[in-house]
Amino acid sequence: MDAPLTDAEASVMRVGRLPFADAASLLAGYGLVLHHVDPGAPIPGSFWGEPEAGVIAHNVYVRDDTPVHSMLHEACHLIVLPDERRAQVHTDATDSVIEEDATCCLQIILADALPGVGRERLMADMDAWGYTYRLGSTQAWFEHDADDARAFLQQRGLPFR
Repeated sequence: MDAPLTDAEASVMRVGRLPFADAASLLAGYGLVLHHVDPGAPIPGSFWGEPEAGVIAHNVYVRDDTPVHSMLHEACHLIVLPDERRAQVHTDATDSVIEEDATCCLQIILADALPGVGRERLMADMDAWGYTYRLGSTQAWFEHDADDARAFLQQRGLPFR
């Protein structure tokens, strides 16, 4: 049985609160397909298990109870990869520290493109879910310690601010 959610985890914005078409359109702009999984069904390609998002090649899988930060995080793993590596992804996108950092940075940036989300909300949700950074919060990391991640994104022609 899964451990009960903490109050902080329970407050995290879920995919079911977004217009699905908006999220799908955002990801489609990066060559990804967003798939809606039925309630209670297993999420294909989920590394951490339900309700976390899953990835397989250019596909991102979510349920209504998937946290928005998880959908963006897994999608951004695929976005930062070259096409030939993206095609090989199934469940575990990378073991590269810089790709992980770039993924975290990009998910914060892309949150601004989702109505009702935005970077401030997403960073608060990331903290509530348990993301940890040496500066103590997602916002502190993003504002003061993510230069290498931004450089990585910029080199690949991706949004970096």
